[in-house]
Amino acid sequence: MQPARSGGNPAGALAARGAANAVRALARLARTPPCRQRVSGQRGLPAGKSAAGGLGRAHAAGLSNVDVTGFDHQTFLRNAPSDPGVYRMIGEGAQVLYVGKAKNLKKRLSSYFRNQLASPRIAMMVSQIVQVEFTATRSEAEALILENNLIKSLSPRYNILFRDDKSYPYITLTAHGFPRLAFHRGGFTKGARYFGPFPGSVSVRDSIHLLQKVFKLRTCENGVFDHRSRPCLLHQIQRCTAPCVGLISEQDYAADVRLATLFLEGRTSEVINGLTDSMAAAAERMAFEEAAALRDQIRALQQVLHRQYVDSGKEEDVDVLCAVQSEGLVCVNLAMIRGGRHLGDRPQFPLVDGECSTQDVLLAFIEQHYAMLPLPGKIVASVDAALVKAVLEGLGKQAAVVAPRRPMEKGWVEMAERNATLAIQARLAMSDRSASRLEALQLALGLSEPPARIECFDISHTMGEATVASCVVCEGGAMKRGEYRRYNITGITPGDDYAAMRQVLSRRYEKVASGDGVLPDLVLIDGGRGQLSMALEVFAELGLAALPAVGVAKGEGRKPGLESLIFGDGRPPMHLSPESAALHLVQEIRDEAHRFAITGHRAKRGKARIGSRLERIAGVGPTRRRALLATFGGLDGVRSATVDDLCRVEGISRTLAELIHGELTGGEP
Repeated sequence: MQPARSGGNPAGALAARGAANAVRALARLARTPPCRQRVSGQRGLPAGKSAAGGLGRAHAAGLSNVDVTGFDHQTFLRNAPSDPGVYRMIGEGAQVLYVGKAKNLKKRLSSYFRNQLASPRIAMMVSQIVQVEFTATRSEAEALILENNLIKSLSPRYNILFRDDKSYPYITLTAHGFPRLAFHRGGFTKGARYFGPFPGSVSVRDSIHLLQKVFKLRTCENGVFDHRSRPCLLHQIQRCTAPCVGLISEQDYAADVRLATLFLEGRTSEVINGLTDSMAAAAERMAFEEAAALRDQIRALQQVLHRQYVDSGKEEDVDVLCAVQSEGLVCVNLAMIRGGRHLGDRPQFPLVDGECSTQDVLLAFIEQHYAMLPLPGKIVASVDAALVKAVLEGLGKQAAVVAPRRPMEKGWVEMAERNATLAIQARLAMSDRSASRLEALQLALGLSEPPARIECFDISHTMGEATVASCVVCEGGAMKRGEYRRYNITGITPGDDYAAMRQVLSRRYEKVASGDGVLPDLVLIDGGRGQLSMALEVFAELGLAALPAVGVAKGEGRKPGLESLIFGDGRPPMHLSPESAALHLVQEIRDEAHRFAITGHRAKRGKARIGSRLERIAGVGPTRRRALLATFGGLDGVRSATVDDLCRVEGISRTLAELIHGELTGGEP
């Protein structure tokens, strides 16, 4: 696996910096007010006016936008520049239909207004255009970055959209005397080393588990590492060499880190050879326990490699790409092979409007995926290799692209296609299950139709302390985590659940009642008749009395399956069968609301308790408090620290350290 190194100069880091610089450049340009020319109907430009002059001034600033309503495409095209840039097709109601990039804007835009278009889908899009905007850029690279950002932010109807909410995960080795092995998403930190990307979190955690088992690297936070007084459980189960308490020297630990790095870079044969040599050397000097430990390491490594190796004949980095269409769904699957190991697959289901071939979908994925991620050594795709190369050249990137002609490559593609088909089947099964559960809930509650959107509310607190309310959303039978919301409840009598429910529902639905927001088809309230009555009262005050609401009361002993559904229209409580699909859906939504509320409450309560204990100490403000907690890993670490330890924290004098130590150790913990 090719490592991505922060602070070094690999291709991935250079590409990331180049992309960031281009985005910043575009942001600076965007602050320059664009020159807009409007061409309407058949009137063309007013006499004596020249679109070229206005465009020239805007283009000199690096940004040109043209709005065309009407739509007189001939006049519009006369004023379009022959520069690289990004264009946006706008339909009725200012809906963005399509975002594209071009090396030559005039030539590319002209192609949309020929008599013969490439496909009925394009013809349908062109027939809906009422306006076109374009942004001229200084290079194709800037156009590419801007296009990708616009596609993500605007979700145009006719673009092939890959909505992948999570970024690709990495494994990182931190910049520390005893580097920490960790799971990572997001930006890179200078000095640390990053390996990836991996197809998903499962493959990262499996790799970390293997690295712990074979190389015994630490995974604890620095704050915990710096203040351990005895080895943790991981050392006892042979997953860590306990550098925190000095059971391994920095030199020996660095040797383990070097082997782990070789493994992550895909150089597994070097790792096994090195371990074998060390085992032989230990046996020669009669250090049989050490030799046995090395033997166990080699066996563990070989067992995992045997499960993960594909038939490649060598340790290489390969991305295997395919697109499969079945039963109305298109799945693009990326199988990642690193160092000859199959790390896993990443199936994605793009949003495709209208007819679109699997080839077009796969090429769109390649363009969007590799625009922001480094290339592997080789790409094997189920489409024409020349087309893949052309897309990569448009990105300014190169890789060995091969067609699946040899038995080895054919086997890889067949594996990827089989997994894509399984992903489609799983998605369809999930969709059928969701539909059946929604229909069952409709029948159970007597609704006119299955509830497409369900919102559920719960309250969490500890004896009135740190009250937090949650709202979770279920849409189409699936939880929509991006729309979850937490609400800090203030200004009520501590422990008053009814007042807390009134506050959260009022805050949630005031905007909805005014027309700003989405009205659910059903509201679930985690609670009994009192909480439901409060909800109905709020809905009546907001003019939402017709909004269906149901209370979910816990059964005897809070046992799952004994819940009661409470209605506000006089119906008696309903007890569904424990096998009921409707009850299973209600339980899933209610449990998710409870989980989301209680995790928020615990975080708020913990923060308040930690902060309040330190806040009482004179001279410890927010900055010093954060520094102390970060350095020692929490309040327990601060409490167990010596005065000398406290003095090492930036901003803490010896006098203040003695005061902190006395306050935290002299009273109740």
